[in-house]
Amino acid sequence: MKIAILVAMDKELELVLAAVGPTSQLRLGDTVYHTAPYGRHELIIGKAGIGKVNAAIATVTLLDNLHPALVINSGVAGGVGVARPLDVVIPTSIAYHDVWCGPGTEPGVADGMPARFGCPLDDEHISGLGARAGLLASGDIFVSSAAEVERIRSLYPDAVAVDMESAAMAHACHMRGVPFICLRVVSDTPGAVDDNAAQYSDFWTDAPRHTFDTLHRLLQIL
Repeated sequence: MKIAILVAMDKELELVLAAVGPTSQLRLGDTVYHTAPYGRHELIIGKAGIGKVNAAIATVTLLDNLHPALVINSGVAGGVGVARPLDVVIPTSIAYHDVWCGPGTEPGVADGMPARFGCPLDDEHISGLGARAGLLASGDIFVSSAAEVERIRSLYPDAVAVDMESAAMAHACHMRGVPFICLRVVSDTPGAVDDNAAQYSDFWTDAPRHTFDTLHRLLQIL
C-alpha cells in the first residue's frame, strides 16, 4: 500500500526518518517528500508545517500529485487532563474547536463538512496498539491555559487531546475520499503545571521514540 506520513515540524520529521532508514527525495512546490519501501508498503514522508492552512495545503498537494491510499498524521498533541504526557493517542474522531460559521450553524462544523471526521480504526485496534482512543480537538492555537482546555472540553466532553493540524488534514482527506489516521503523543498538559510551554520543551529532551514504535506496529497491521 502507498501510505503518506505527514508531520508538522522538523523535530517530528527527524524522528520518523530515523525510524524508517534511508530514503529517496522528491520536491513538490516548497515541500520535500521522502520516499522509502517499508515492509510491504511504500511510504511518502513529508513536513506539512504548523497550523491548519499549512496542513491543508500540504495534504491536498500530496493527495493530488502522489495519490496515496492512506494518510497518517504523526506528531505531538497537548493533553486535556485525560491522556498524560508520553501517552499515545489515536483518535476515533477529530473535530475543529475553533470553527463557527455563524448563527444557525453548529460550532465546530465547517461549511458542508461533518461535525466529526472519523478514523478507520476502532477502539479494539487502537487499544491493541497501546494507544488511547477518543476525540482529538484541533485548532489554530497553542493551547496553554486551563481556561482554554475547559472551553474545548465544554464543546467536546470526550476530547482526549488537542493539536493544530489534524482536523485540516482529515478535512482534506474527506474531500478527496482518502482514509486518514492520526497518531500523536501527548507532550504537555495545559494548566497542570505553571508553565506548560516549558513542559512542552522538556518533552523533546526525551525524544519519544516509543511513538514511532506505535507507528511501526500500526504499519504492520495495515
